[in-house]
Amino acid sequence: MTRHYGPVLALYGVLKLIGFAVFMYLLDSDGGFRTRNPRFGGGAHAWDVLATWDGWWYQQVAAHGYDPALVHVPGATGLITLEGNSAAFFPLYPATMRLVSDGTGLGLYGSGMLVSVVASFAAALGIYAVTARFGGRRAGLAAAGLWAVWPGSGMEWSAYSESLYIALAVWACLAVMTDRWLTAGVLTFAAGLNRPTAVALIAALTVAALQTLHRRRENLAGPWIAMAIAPLGLVGYLLWVGNQMGDLGGYFKLQSGAWAHSFDYGKHTVDVFSAVAVGRFDYLSAFPLEDTIGVAVVLLAALLIPLLIRLRPPAVLTVHTLLTLALVLGSQQIFGNVSRYLLPCFPLFIPLAVKLRTLGLPTLCLLLGIAAVASGSYAGYVLFEVGVP
Repeated sequence: MTRHYGPVLALYGVLKLIGFAVFMYLLDSDGGFRTRNPRFGGGAHAWDVLATWDGWWYQQVAAHGYDPALVHVPGATGLITLEGNSAAFFPLYPATMRLVSDGTGLGLYGSGMLVSVVASFAAALGIYAVTARFGGRRAGLAAAGLWAVWPGSGMEWSAYSESLYIALAVWACLAVMTDRWLTAGVLTFAAGLNRPTAVALIAALTVAALQTLHRRRENLAGPWIAMAIAPLGLVGYLLWVGNQMGDLGGYFKLQSGAWAHSFDYGKHTVDVFSAVAVGRFDYLSAFPLEDTIGVAVVLLAALLIPLLIRLRPPAVLTVHTLLTLALVLGSQQIFGNVSRYLLPCFPLFIPLAVKLRTLGLPTLCLLLGIAAVASGSYAGYVLFEVGVP
């Protein structure tokens, strides 16, 4: 097993260390974090930045739990009319952070980082395993390397929930592909306790399960059980928050009123593309460099989708990717974070990795190494320091 998976872990780890080192160097060289509030991108050390913004909220949940409420800001009439509340942040990641902290004696920051780093390696192995089914070991290795340097990959080693969610999603998809339905259902249930975009994973599992039942025309229990289990985490948390707030739609009202996040059927995305195309940055939550990278990421995704479909992947991969894209691009939010929000679209690595498998191993490592150096800027520094992650 070490011989089989060791190179995957080594390649991913080395590439991430390169990008992370460049990211920390850029943060330290700029030094702006030293003058900022520790909650909003500041701290005594460069690495403190990794647990600010959303990372601060996750630590609050881990330390104090939830007190869901819709509290109006006195006199507010604009986009932000509600006070921020930790109920907007799903419970699995902070619960895991607290469990690791209690078990190891590490602080919440160290525990959150440990969970994210370990989960990122688990995701790399899953991405390798999924991609290897299409193009063999070399393609799987390339895909794991792409996971390390992809736009937004700076979130993988931070006190954010992305790595844990993507590890769960990758292995849930692989479980569906290998007919391990109970495992797929449990992993999707857990993913639903981690991020709201798990609705795409739930839908993907459901489509794949129905397809299996139709194709085999047998009375299979596994797909039915998976479909029953999969949505319980997401739906259960949303209903609990709504009940605690006295408003079943409370979670969505909190996201809209406190963070200006809502589903607008792509209006904000169209506004951003229209403005960036003519060199204007006068739309909601504009961060010019971060948004330009975000536009490039969306265009890259658009180019890779036809190549992915051409490989005729299982429905679980296709549906998960397309629905995640639709959810992200159909929402009003800080557009510059699109490279972070699209990280779960890991199947987009597959067609590119299949092409890269034709390269010799030294050439592949060299190309990924150069991308890793650059990723310290475009995937890390730009997200955390030029914009608001």
